[in-house]
Amino acid sequence: MKVFLLYPDRDLDTDAARPVSPNERDLVQDLELDTVLSTMAAGDTVVLDTARQVLLAPETDPEVITFRQRVLVDCLAAPEVVRELYELAVDAIESERKVWYGIFRDHPETVLRRSVQVIELLSDSLRRLRQLSEQYAGRFSSAGFTRLFAMLREELGEEYLATVAEHLEALRFRRGMLMSAALGTGNKGVRYVLHRPPRRSWWDRLTGPNVPVYRFEIPARDEAGFRALSDLEGRGVGLVANALAQSVDHVVSFFRALRVELAFYLGCVTLHERLAAAGRPVCFPEPVAAGESALSARGLYDACLALTVDGPVVGNDLDADGTSLVFVTGANQGGKSTILRGVGLAQLMMQSGMFVAAESLRATVCGGVFTHFKRAEDPTMTSGKLDEELARMSELADHLAPGDLLLCNESFAATNEREGSEIARQVVRALTAAGVRVVFVTHLYDLAHGFYRQRPAGVVFLRAERRPDGRRTFRLVPGEPLPTSHGADSYRRIFGESHDTEPTAAVSRG
Repeated sequence: MKVFLLYPDRDLDTDAARPVSPNERDLVQDLELDTVLSTMAAGDTVVLDTARQVLLAPETDPEVITFRQRVLVDCLAAPEVVRELYELAVDAIESERKVWYGIFRDHPETVLRRSVQVIELLSDSLRRLRQLSEQYAGRFSSAGFTRLFAMLREELGEEYLATVAEHLEALRFRRGMLMSAALGTGNKGVRYVLHRPPRRSWWDRLTGPNVPVYRFEIPARDEAGFRALSDLEGRGVGLVANALAQSVDHVVSFFRALRVELAFYLGCVTLHERLAAAGRPVCFPEPVAAGESALSARGLYDACLALTVDGPVVGNDLDADGTSLVFVTGANQGGKSTILRGVGLAQLMMQSGMFVAAESLRATVCGGVFTHFKRAEDPTMTSGKLDEELARMSELADHLAPGDLLLCNESFAATNEREGSEIARQVVRALTAAGVRVVFVTHLYDLAHGFYRQRPAGVVFLRAERRPDGRRTFRLVPGEPLPTSHGADSYRRIFGESHDTEPTAAVSRG
């Protein structure tokens, strides 16, 4: 049995080694992804691990993304059903763990006895799962859930479960164990076969032929005899024990796959409920296949910021279709870093099949999302900030591929204006020429204005809006990079003309 809720043709492979991006640790830190993951998990480690695995392995097929979106729509419409299915899968897995092997865990009879107990417990879970599918199938319309519920109804019918119960009862050997064997070389037993005991009614036993029975009884204190009998039993039930143990593994694997794939959607439901409770808008984005340059949004905001503040969070519009480079400039605390995180999170969430923190979003899928954010000084003084930035960018360059997305936040600002601008200029030109899309937040006027002056095709310039009195609106508007560093703002911040001019941390941290 297969689940098929994350992919149309396969289950999520949690055992396969996931390729780890060299930028993964920085990506999680820079986008503050742990905030989203912890919200999704709500203390459940399975949800946490699954959400991390899916979010950090962006899906590049728009059809798979759309498939997941439709499954998630079903989950958001019936969250209580998703939670009930998830808890059922958890209980089934836990029931298997509670059945003890005993001392002789490798003996065939021990394996058989334990497998019978586990299958009985799992049969109850399978029956309950089928009942839930019959009860709730009408509330789900996605291809994933429709197929799952149809499979459960077809393969877990009452006749099948009754047959399983009959076999389990026979394997308890309440009327003894019937085996056959042949004599091999040296009169050793070979070809041991376990047989089903013949079904005889009480009338057959009273009126049937009086067949002579040959028996051998082991004395109560004959330990060697009991060991020999146990060995014979093991030879007889060995194949049956192995087959039943494999059946246990198969059913448990199904429940584990069901738990893992539902875990992702359960995390999405929890995140959606948190954002909805805070009045934050979300939407299902439109994924665009690689080859078309699309990046446009309305009301895009940083989901992590929305989860950690109580005040209003300002959304921004972005029109960057057909572009390979977006420059974001403007005063400090104006929302530049916030929009950068918003773009990165939206890209990852979209390619996971999730909703995104925006009113609308249309974006091209990418092979990977990478970040290059400024860092604090190296406390070990092993290298300077510029050396460290160059080393990180060099490592990224070895892994960036056409179609990838690179988010830069104040990169190469650790040196003087002229040198930092020249380094950044060469890096940006090389990356965009190679087909990498770059969103660059910078205070390097020489860098941003140099590109603006040349007005190359495929470049968009956004500027953090700032009113004449120093107030920030936390909105990004199309605009030419400005040469000012807004020293008046620093003066107000240090000497304090008025608290009204201070930026509100609950609105933006960029």
